[in-house]
Amino acid sequence: MPRKKTTSAKKTKVKKVEDMSQTHGKVEKPLYSTLEQIWGDTGLSRYGTFDENEYAEELKSMTKSDIQAHANKIGLIPIDNRTELTKRLLKEFIYHKSRYSTIPADIQINNIDVNYSDEVRKILSEGK
Repeated sequence: MPRKKTTSAKKTKVKKVEDMSQTHGKVEKPLYSTLEQIWGDTGLSRYGTFDENEYAEELKSMTKSDIQAHANKIGLIPIDNRTELTKRLLKEFIYHKSRYSTIPADIQINNIDVNYSDEVRKILSEGK
């Protein structure tokens, strides 16, 4: 009868506590999200404002050919339907605005002054 091969269990090396590392699990938000921000661009050069209502009013005051020229300058294909083009421009504006509205990494939630009730403070302190 053929012999069966026996395998020995591998011994795992026990790590010392000093050699182990632990992460805090927080997601660090970068200070900048685009290369333009690193180079000093504030994002205002493209639209001139970050106020959505102000930009919508500016679009309302433009003629159809002005809106099409503006869409071409922004990088959108100008279409013949004015309302659809205005919706696309507003959507692109909101996307552009969101790229430049990042929270700096040095701001933490702990700095916010909030008045919690004693019961809420007790519950929150249980995790310490």
